[in-house]
Amino acid sequence: MSPADLELVFGVRREVFVVEQNVPADIEYDELDATSLHVLAVGADGRPLGTARLIHGAEALALTGTEGRVLLGRLAVLKAARGTGLGAELVRAIEQAGREHGGVEVELHAQVQALGFYERLGYAAEGPVYPSAGIPHRTMTRVL
Repeated sequence: MSPADLELVFGVRREVFVVEQNVPADIEYDELDATSLHVLAVGADGRPLGTARLIHGAEALALTGTEGRVLLGRLAVLKAARGTGLGAELVRAIEQAGREHGGVEVELHAQVQALGFYERLGYAAEGPVYPSAGIPHRTMTRVL
């Protein structure tokens, strides 16, 4: 991904997480951005609409503790593109990339208000609800 595309990714995340959800910028962007695979969806006009990232390999193993598990994160869709199916497309793109990087299972940390969205895509919640960036989350997994 080019530096310009990465700036578009960060712009989508800034709008959704930092501006809309009041996530502090200093925790939204982290060292994992440098080693993660990012996907970026753009409209016909070239403007960004959504993004997600995949953490794989040693970083995923360190975070999940499970061999063969990849981590989907930072899924963000701009307001104008919500309800269009783009979020599901981004999840499927990350799952495909996860398979290509040797993943057999995906883990994600869903905001509680988004549990139904992920359940419809085949994810199952596990464990208790916990706070992350001041927002209730729950871990979810899906076999690839």
